Amino acid sequence: MISDAATAIFTAALGAILLFVIWSLRNQKMGLIHKLYLAMAISYGFWAGALICLRFTPPDNATWQFIWDACTNIGGPFTPVLCLCIALTFVKGWEKLPRKAYLLFVIPVLTNIVVWTNPWHHLQYEVFSTVRSEIIFGPYSVVSGVYCYFCLISSIVLLINFARKNPSRLYRLQCLLVCLGEFCPLVVSLIATLGTQMPISATPLSFVVTIVLHGIAIYQLHFLDIKPLATQQVLDWISDCYLILSDQGLVLDFNQPFAEVFASRYGIAENRYLKDCVKEEDISNKTALYNLMTAIKSCRESLSMISYEQAVTLPREEGVQKNYYITDVTSLVVKGEIQGFVVIFKDITQLKKSMQQLQDSQTRMMEQERLAFLGQMMGGLAHNLKTPIMSISGCISAAEALVEECEESLDDPEVVAEDYREIYGEIRDWFQKVRESSAYMSDIITAIKGQAASVSADRESSFTVDELIKRTTLLMRHELFSGGCKLVSQYDPRQEITLHGDINNLIQVLNNLISNAVYAQKQTGGGDIVLGVSWDEEELRIFVKDRGPGISPNVRKRLFKEMVTSKGTMGTGLGLYISNAVVRGKFGGTMWQEDNPDGGAIFGMSIPRERITIGTMQPREEVLG
Repeated sequence: MISDAATAIFTAALGAILLFVIWSLRNQKMGLIHKLYLAMAISYGFWAGALICLRFTPPDNATWQFIWDACTNIGGPFTPVLCLCIALTFVKGWEKLPRKAYLLFVIPVLTNIVVWTNPWHHLQYEVFSTVRSEIIFGPYSVVSGVYCYFCLISSIVLLINFARKNPSRLYRLQCLLVCLGEFCPLVVSLIATLGTQMPISATPLSFVVTIVLHGIAIYQLHFLDIKPLATQQVLDWISDCYLILSDQGLVLDFNQPFAEVFASRYGIAENRYLKDCVKEEDISNKTALYNLMTAIKSCRESLSMISYEQAVTLPREEGVQKNYYITDVTSLVVKGEIQGFVVIFKDITQLKKSMQQLQDSQTRMMEQERLAFLGQMMGGLAHNLKTPIMSISGCISAAEALVEECEESLDDPEVVAEDYREIYGEIRDWFQKVRESSAYMSDIITAIKGQAASVSADRESSFTVDELIKRTTLLMRHELFSGGCKLVSQYDPRQEITLHGDINNLIQVLNNLISNAVYAQKQTGGGDIVLGVSWDEEELRIFVKDRGPGISPNVRKRLFKEMVTSKGTMGTGLGLYISNAVVRGKFGGTMWQEDNPDGGAIFGMSIPRERITIGTMQPREEVLG
């Protein structure tokens, strides 16, 4: 029979369950695990309520005693199954109970059918009694009993295995509480099965511990709210791959992207050693798996993170796709000993594509700026070439006149040898002027040819600041003249400055700075524009100083970062933006701007000392154009 103490416990449990059901129904945000716990509590409530009714039913009323006992099977067979469902939901990360999980409830439903129809077949009870020692169980009771053991043991095994793989203290505490809650009725049921005389209330009383500990794990410790299953879903969603290994290289866990990219290709599976997946062709071809094994070995020896880039070719329906990963191998060290390794494959495929697109876009912009500059320079080129061409034409005409004079005086007795020498000397002078004009045109053509070259061409060479300034002066001569400006070089080095790189890149930058300075200074009537050079132990600075209206604060904060211009419709904003990219990308330097103390602005570039060489030369200051 059921004791008064057991009845009091069942009554208290039933009252608590009723309050919990009311509270749960008011709480609309319930996950699957909370719904399963609510179902288990309701199931146990039927069990406890039926036992209370059984307690107050007279012993001689066999019919109602049978009915109340049959009602206990609404809770008894279902509670272990719901315990297993809770464990599966935690371990598998179910958001919704899958259809196959409903098969777990077939035996409890069948048990209820067998119990309620027992008088016709006696499969559950051959002899029914509320006294445990008087009960004689039928053959079906073995099925229901074994199934309850199966559910409880399976639940405990699942949670223990999960706790072993997830070393978090919170997860282990949650699993421990749930396992203890299921271990208690398991032990009591085993003792009862082995023949020890126990009251029929012993097993349901033991499930009170299950209900309480499950409730603490789910609601007090937020069981499943912060479990790795949610983290696992996030890890499966991202494109990065991760792999967890033991200290011996045993595969413990990995996410879905790793399974698709690496595991399916190399036969990697949980509880399998990574070295067993390496084939002879992997070693000879140095595949991703071989590289990973090598990195793990290096990580073990150095006790530091190992990073490397790994390219992987993946088959796709439309062909093949090449993915790129930055692989980080980190050792898990506990108390100075390696316990395992974490491998992260960071997917940088899209980053590489974006960088390539950005580089292509920047190259196109640089080419556009170069062509625009060349277009602006055509007028100056025509003017620059017109003067020496006219000079050469005049020299040739003068030389022809002298030749004719010589021919006409051949038979003249008054013309002596000294006169011929004087004529020849004048001819030589005209030829010298032709050579000078030709050299000047050659320099102009050389400068233009260099600037017309593709910006993507990589021609590393050495050039001096002298050469840089001379070519820049040649190209900007007409624009300076048209703007009423003169370019004044001010640098006082005692050494010869040699830079390493493509001179045409820096010519384009200086052309842009000088062109901007001419535009600014035309607004104040022209004048001198200073091209200066200085350096210290860290960098070489080349700057252009004007006395224009200066730069407004709104424009200054956006310089070099955006395509901004103060020229209105006459400017594109590409110049400084591209110049900054050229200085950074080709010379590892930076562009800068500051106010001119005498009024106007100073724009310049700073180039690291490792890109320059300094030799001996004389200081100087000269007007260039």
